[in-house]
Amino acid sequence: MKEVKIIKRYQNRKLYDTHESSYVTLEEIAKMIRNGEDLKVIDNKTKNDITASTLTQLLYESERKSSAQTPVGLLKEIIRHGDGSFSGYIRTKLGAEVAKFEQEAPRATAESTLTSSQNTAIPTATMNQ
Repeated sequence: MKEVKIIKRYQNRKLYDTHESSYVTLEEIAKMIRNGEDLKVIDNKTKNDITASTLTQLLYESERKSSAQTPVGLLKEIIRHGDGSFSGYIRTKLGAEVAKFEQEAPRATAESTLTSSQNTAIPTATMNQ
């Protein structure tokens, strides 16, 4: 099973990779995700999971630096619909697709765990020799 990397966010807004024992930037977190790493961001003081808000911040920073800005009309549409948030808009417009993704993600993790445990099992015949 793939290990979930824990990133701690301190009050000074610094992000600390507990696996590598070093501070990281949002850009480095984006690179980890692009490389297929699974990570979770935890507020060091409250111990709350702040992964979603950290990734939202990452998207905002990427958009801010991008040469191709999101059309203002689309941004207004996002604010008008759903609950005024990007995630609310996505859920409103792509509700069925989001629900499908949310159902498949836990199943994929469970299947990965099952496959992993099957691969590490010691055959009975080997144990008897």
